[in-house]
Amino acid sequence: MRANRLLGSALVEHNLVKFEDLEAANERVLELAGQGDFRQASVLGILALERKVVREEDVLHAVMEEHQLGVVDLRHYDVPDDIRKHLDLGMCWASWTVPYDKEEDFWLVATAYYLSPAVRTHWEKKLGGTIVWHATTMDVIAEFLDRQQAERDEHAKAHPAS
Repeated sequence: MRANRLLGSALVEHNLVKFEDLEAANERVLELAGQGDFRQASVLGILALERKVVREEDVLHAVMEEHQLGVVDLRHYDVPDDIRKHLDLGMCWASWTVPYDKEEDFWLVATAYYLSPAVRTHWEKKLGGTIVWHATTMDVIAEFLDRQQAERDEHAKAHPAS
């Protein structure tokens, strides 16, 4: 919830959405979270997909221009097994963020929520070391996480606990 609040504030500060639209989106986030639909309880998703008051591409461009982030498409990236196996999928969904590689002390992290300081702070504390941030879309994150969940489900089905 904090990630959503801070992202929403940043979207208003960057003049990407109006305060009134953010308030309505926040109400919808609370409604969806109350129903247990945490995947859909995304302020960015509601503003871009439901209310259509911001385009996700505009958010990406703001992040690229103001924060000099590159963009990554995880559909075209082979994430190492040791990283995929240890991902906390719940936290990835909650923050719309995926650590996708590590080279020495550098983590490569893709996020649709870069403008939320809560997301950056959480992952910086969790991962330690230096993070090289990359922006991406919610669709890319969702597709990646759905694929990881399907792999885990398939593995669990093939290797039931005794």
